Formats: sequence, structure tokens, C-alpha cells
Amino acid sequence: MEQSRDADFDKMELVLVTHVVDAITFWAQNVTGDKATEIMDAILSEKCPTATRLTGMPSPQRLYGACYSEDRCWYRCKVQQLDDKFLVSYVDYGNTEVVDRSDLVELPEDLQSPALAKKYKFWAFHLPSDQDSPHYSQGKSFLQNLIYGKKLRINKKSVCFDGTILVQAFQGNLDIGEEVLKFKFARLSLPGNRESTFPAKALHMQAGLWPSRGLEGDGDHPSSLGYMPKLRPVFSNHKPEVLIAQGTDTTAHMPGADGKLENQENHPSDAEMGAQHLCSQGTEHMLVQTKSELQKVREELEEKNKEIEKLEEQKSSIQKHADDLEHQLKEARLELQEVSEVCQKKDECVEAHLDSTVGERFCRLVQNVEAVKKNRESNLCSTAGDHLLESITVVVNNQILKPFTSEKLDLAWEDYTQALKALRECQHKGELENLVNSRNRFRSTLLTMIDDFLREVDTLPMRERLESLKDIYLKLMAVCGSVLTEDTEDQSFEQFCNWKSQEHQNSRNLCQATDQALTALSAWAANISKSLCLTGKTGVSLENIAEGVDEILQQAESCVSEELDIKLFEPGSQDMKIMSNAFHKVMQHIQKEQQLLHGIMDKCEINRKFKQEMLQWQNSTPKIDELSCIKKRIKSLRSQLRWKMVEVGCLEEADELDLPEILKKKEEIAETRNVLFKEIGHEKEEYGKLCALVRGSFPELVLQYPEADISSYLSTEGLLMKSLDRDIFDAEPMKELSGRRPLVCTEFQGHKVVLKGYSVDEESEVRMLEQAVQYHRARHQKTSGVMPLLSLFFGKSDPLAYVMLPYISNGSLRTVQRNRPLMTAEIGKVMRGALVGLQSLHAACITHASLNPSNVFVLNREQGIIGDYDFTKTPEKRALDSGMVAGPISLVAPELRQGQPPTPASDMYAMGGLMLWLSAPDLNGGVEDDGQAPELLGLQLDSKLLTLLSKLMASSGRITVQEALGDVYFLSLED
Repeated sequence: MEQSRDADFDKMELVLVTHVVDAITFWAQNVTGDKATEIMDAILSEKCPTATRLTGMPSPQRLYGACYSEDRCWYRCKVQQLDDKFLVSYVDYGNTEVVDRSDLVELPEDLQSPALAKKYKFWAFHLPSDQDSPHYSQGKSFLQNLIYGKKLRINKKSVCFDGTILVQAFQGNLDIGEEVLKFKFARLSLPGNRESTFPAKALHMQAGLWPSRGLEGDGDHPSSLGYMPKLRPVFSNHKPEVLIAQGTDTTAHMPGADGKLENQENHPSDAEMGAQHLCSQGTEHMLVQTKSELQKVREELEEKNKEIEKLEEQKSSIQKHADDLEHQLKEARLELQEVSEVCQKKDECVEAHLDSTVGERFCRLVQNVEAVKKNRESNLCSTAGDHLLESITVVVNNQILKPFTSEKLDLAWEDYTQALKALRECQHKGELENLVNSRNRFRSTLLTMIDDFLREVDTLPMRERLESLKDIYLKLMAVCGSVLTEDTEDQSFEQFCNWKSQEHQNSRNLCQATDQALTALSAWAANISKSLCLTGKTGVSLENIAEGVDEILQQAESCVSEELDIKLFEPGSQDMKIMSNAFHKVMQHIQKEQQLLHGIMDKCEINRKFKQEMLQWQNSTPKIDELSCIKKRIKSLRSQLRWKMVEVGCLEEADELDLPEILKKKEEIAETRNVLFKEIGHEKEEYGKLCALVRGSFPELVLQYPEADISSYLSTEGLLMKSLDRDIFDAEPMKELSGRRPLVCTEFQGHKVVLKGYSVDEESEVRMLEQAVQYHRARHQKTSGVMPLLSLFFGKSDPLAYVMLPYISNGSLRTVQRNRPLMTAEIGKVMRGALVGLQSLHAACITHASLNPSNVFVLNREQGIIGDYDFTKTPEKRALDSGMVAGPISLVAPELRQGQPPTPASDMYAMGGLMLWLSAPDLNGGVEDDGQAPELLGLQLDSKLLTLLSKLMASSGRITVQEALGDVYFLSLED
């Protein structure tokens, strides 16, 4: 536990507390060695006294200089106007106060740098009481006495939307949050009920900054920070130069300063000379002082002249503005005269229709008031901005953070992976024990970290959160999906919330104005009712009835209409930009959190699977006992099979044939062979399990059990099977297909297979194994369209290598075309399947170089697959083989006949030749040995097929497999 805490301290930051807001919130500066605070104070003390005073409304985005009331020094701040006063927030320390306009100055752009202090809050805490309660004040005082002016170590946990950093804070080994919690000044917040992290809308005024100031020192002592903001330092050399010079002269020429007072008394002539010397020095000093004062007067004169020039410019501008105003006044008088004439005409018309006009106005007003009532009663979240604000609240407040144990789990995985890497690189069996022990220790640590991680993740409502984010994403896309933006600003949420808050405030103000106007109209109507009541005793004066009635009615109509029109208000370009930025920002938050949650879930799945796999090996290690037993049974069965085959041979060669006994022995041979093949299948399965363990967590098995030869199985992807031998098969020769190499047909594990034999020597055996494994890997990566290799084994009694392939009843293209040629519609389907297989080989960087009618097979006359090739030959030899013909058509590409090596393009030429042969079997004449492609003009073929063949069999620039599969000829087959 102590080591874990030390590791956490290494990741912490050191800050200096400058202001305490409440029991869980404080401001602090990052402790660095660059003395940024002293430098900033020095710059401000130099520039602020001569800087331009604040005029007009302050901008909330800029920083200003303010003279602090306690020490009359200058500090940077943000400003908010409060009537004729200004509320300033000192950004480098965190405190606030109210100042006059005279104490505020403009700051240049080089001082608009980020604040030195940041706002921090204890993570997972909230206040149990409001600001006006005594408990709230006691909590603030408690925290201030505990940390104010001291250095703290903080561990960052999260960042709120308003920039507040959620942290754990320590002073030495003391957890500050726990101390606050212990005295019940704060409470813990559950993960799903955290406080809103939106920025506060109101600024709280405070009486002052800090009560006292101390000297700079160690931040761990209560008086080390002292009075903040810090006063500008006063250096000893800040005295006027005249006083310094006078002090120096006086000290240098004081009586007795050189220890020779008696000599001055005895030698009056020397005293007189000294007095003259002092007089001359005084004169020179007065001259220097006079010149300095003269220079200052000149500088002041120049400044006065500049001010006079500025005043002249202002005067000229004011005069020009006055002329413009006079011109506008003349135009306004003319317009007023015209309007007066129009109004006079309207008054005459109004007097004629006064009765009907008043009634219509009151009817419209009543209708509008009813509409306002319905709007207020519905109170629906109908605008895009309202939906967006609601979504931001859910996304930001309830977000799930990365689990704390995730980083420790990653480190444990890294250590475990390095241990496995060392095991895989081990070449000597004597080093295995130490490496295995090290791996086991790291694995134990990893399993512990996995348990911690899974426990923590199980407490997180990830699936519910994902569903919530998905719903919000879809709703926002439906409501705000048309809002676009080119760039998203960092302050998008803050700008949007401020804009939305202002919009709500305007709406509230408008509702209040409507209520006041209707109340005034109701009061007027009440006075009318009283005045018209004949039985009432309370009289109403005529002034209360007639005074301001037109204004009251007009105000009521205006406010009601404006409140109705606000629903139809279209936001401007700036409003749309604010909404767009906030929309894209929240979408980024949603996508980022979705990626985090999916990553956590995938990580959980991987670790759970690993934990389940490791449970059986906690107290043991894998062994090859089962494999050894299988190998022993295989060896015994092979011996039994050979002995039974010898017995059958002896019975068949006897003078008197015992047919029942021979049949019985053959049945026993067949049964023994089937049992042997099953055991060989079990051996392959056991090898697969051991290879999975070697690739995973137990790479030492290769060195621990060399007799199992696991490395051979790994290197060949399970293709090479040493337990097989030609002698154990009951095979029938396939004489019709064995012209080039021996082929036999047999059964293996209940399936009919073909054994293809190759004569090999040492060099061709290595080449065959390499090329067969490469082909086998390519086929496993994408299984469709490629003939599978079931196994490969070398003969023990002959120099042959055998490849086991599945038996295809329909046979190759050559056989199909000889017995029952493919129809036009079938050709496209078969060749498309062959192209898909060729795509798999080309994707694995394999050039087949042996595509001919005997190496393309047909399944159910609907699908074609690519067969294997001669693994003992190089691609160059395969490409120039005599079998590379299809009827009269040569399948050898022109570049191959010119001596170039085979490429995927030469395979595409062979595919084109096969399609030409299938589509035009009666084509006369082949390709001459001039290295040119065949002439396709004049053939009676489909135009789409001819276009494809011209691309496949071009002399250069042939299309690739992907382009061929996307050709219109094959696409038309899908219609």
C-alpha cells in the first residue's frame, strides 16, 4: 500500500494555494522555478501607472489591470460592470472585489496571457448547506486555516465544463478531502449524481483579498505566502539619483573620514583648498541636477504638444460630427413636417372611425392574450437550442471516465508481454526455469489487476450510458443535423450557455413586461368600472381615467405581440455559429465517450477470456502427456496394420486360398485403418491445442518437449503430418490423370481424397514445403475460390512427397468441356469464382503461373475454384510448362515468351485465354510465337465479353483481379 501511494505521488503536481472559495473549492498557482508571479508583478507595476484608463463597457474576454485596494498595487483581472462600479476577478490569484473606474486600465496584447491561478475542487465532494448558513462559513474558515498559503500535492481526476479541475489534494501524507469530510463540512457524491459542471452565472462579491502579507519563504509554513497579491518589491537602489550622489559625496568627504583630522587643523591652507574643492563639486552637482530637470521639462513639453495635437484632431472630428448632426437635423425637420401633415390627415380619419377602431383593438388584444396563455401553459422544449442545452447537460454531467485501474492493468500487461517475449527468444533450455518463474509472477500480478479492473467496470452503468448517448445522438441529428460548421472552438459550450442564458433572461424580461402592461391595463379598466357604477360610493377622478390611457393600451398591445412573435424569431448568423459550435462539440463528446466505453467493454471481454484460460493453469503447466499417448497408439496401430497386411499377402499367395479368412483379415485391416486415421485426427487436434498455447502464454513448450516437434507444426500451419505414410492408405490409381505425376484416390477420415505424388530431392523438398505452406496460409485467410490442401507428408519408403486434396467429382475444366461443355451463362459464373480464388492468391503476393484447364475445377457447374500447382517448381518453370494451353490457345503471356518473370498480370492473361477458349471452343489457330496477343476482332461473341477479353489479353496495361470482378460483364450476371 505504501508503494502504491509513492507511485501516485510521482504523478502529482505541486501547487500554491492563493484563495479559498468554500470548504471544497480553492484557487492555486502551479509551483514552478521561473518566478512567473514576480515577473508579472514587476511588468504590471511598470506599465499600469501610465496605461490608458478604462473607457466604455469592459469586454468579458479581455484582461485589465486593477489597483488592489489593500496594497494599491496593480494586478490582472476580468471586469464586469455593476452600475457605476466594477466587479473585478483577479485571475492570477482567484479573489474578487468592487473598484471604481479610476482604478482600471487597459492592458496590451502581450499581457493577455493565460491566468497563473486555476480553480480546483475536491473530486467526488459536494457542499451540504447553502452559502448563507453558518455551517458553510465554518467550512470555508476550516479549509482556509488548513491550506491557505501552503503548497499542496494534487492528483487530477477530471475537468468540469467551466474549467474547474477536480482533484485529490495532499499536504504531506494528509488527505485534505478526508479532513473536510471528517468534520462534515462536505459530503461524497455518487458517480451518477455529480454536481453540475456548468459555469456559474453570478459573480460573488468578497470583502477583500487577503488579511495580511508575509515575507516569501517556504510554502509549507502558514505565513510563507502571506499577503496576496504580492506587493511589488522595493529595492534599495530605487532612491533618487541626486540623494545617492549626495550621500556618496558626503561620506567620501566627511571630516575625519580618512583619519587625518589633526593634519587639517595644523594645515589651514589645505582646509581652504578642500573647501574650494567641495564648492566646485557642489556647483557641478547642481549643474547636473539642473540639466536633468531641464530634460524632464522638455519631455513633459513634448507630451503636452502631443496631447494638444490629439485635442486638435478631436476638435476637428467633433466639428465634422456637429456639421453632420446639423445636416441630419435639417432633414429630420423636413421629415417631421411631412409626418405632421400625414398625421393630421390620419387624425381626421381616426375621429370618423373611432368607435369601430377601439373595439377592434380590444378584440385583437384579447385574442393575443389567449394565445400567450396557451404558449405559457405548454412550456414545451420545442426549439433546437433547448434540445441542445438539455443534451449538453446530460452528456457533460453524467459522463463515465476511464477506470482508475486501467493504467495499472496496462502496465501489468506490458510486464507480462515482455516476460513472454523473453521466453520466445530463449534458445537454451537451462534458462527456461528462471524465465518461466518470472512469467508466472507477472501472470499472477496481471490476474490480480484483471480482477480489480473487472470489479471496477462492473460498477459502471456502461450499457445504459451507451443507450443514452445513442438516443441523444439520434435526437440531435434529427433536430440540429442541418447545422454545419468549419471549426469547433474550445469555448463552444461556455459561449452557447451564456447565449442561451441571455436568451432565457430576455424571454423572462419580456414576460414580466407583458404582465406589467396587462396589469396596468386591468387597473385602468377597474377605474372605468368604478366610475360607471351608479351605486358605488367611491369616486374616481377624471385624471385617473384619461391620463396615459393611449400609452397603456399601446404598451399592452406591443408587449403581447412581441411575446407571440418571439416563437417565430429566426436566429442570426452569429447565433447559428454559436449553436453550430456547441452542436459539433457535444457530438465530439458523445463520439469520444462512445469510443471510450466500447474500448472498455472490449478490454473487459479480452481480460475475462484470458482469465478463464488461465484458471486451469494457476497451479500447473501444460504437458504433452495426451500427445505422447496418441503417438504411442498411432505407432501401435501402424504396426498392427502392417502385420495384418502381411498376413493378407501370405494368405493370398498360399496354394489353397482361404477366402473367408482373407475377407475377415481385410475387414480387420479396414477397421484398424479407420481407427488409425481417427487417432491421426486426434493427434492433429492435440497439436492445434499445443500450438495455441505456444502462441499464447506458454512459448516454453517448444524447448521443454523437443520430442513433440511442435515447431514443425507451427511453421507449416498444421499442413505437414508426419504420422501419415503412403503405405497405410488403400488407394486406387487414377490412370487417366496420372500422365504427368502419380495420382491415387482413397478415403481419409470418411472423405474421398486424392493423393498427388511428387518426386523430390533435398532442394526441391525444401522448396515444396515453403511454397505449399505459403499457398496454405493464403487459402486460410480467404477460403472461397481456392482448392484446400488437406495435408502434406513425405514417403518413408520412397523419395516422394504427397499432397492430399479433396476429390471433386465433376473434375477440371478440361474434363467438363470434354464430357459436357459449359453453357454461356455457366461460363460467367464459373470464371467469376475462379477470379475470386485468384484474388486471394494475389492478395497474399502469390503468382499462380499455372492456370490451365487442368488447374481450374468446377463445382456443380456454378462455381469455379483455383487448383494447386506444382510446389516443386519455381513460378518461371510453371509458367513455361507445356500444359499451359487451352485447345489451340496458348495461355502464356507475351512478356513471358520474351523472358520476363511471371507476375499477377500474366495470371490475368491466362484467365483471359481460358475464357476465350470456353466461349469460342471452335476457334481455329493459336497465338504465334511473336509475343503478340491474339486478334479478337471478328469473333461472334457478346460485346461485353469481347471488351473484357481485350482488357485481359492486352499486350500491356492489363486490368487487375479487382478491376475484372467489377467489370460490367460480371456485374450483368447478378441482374
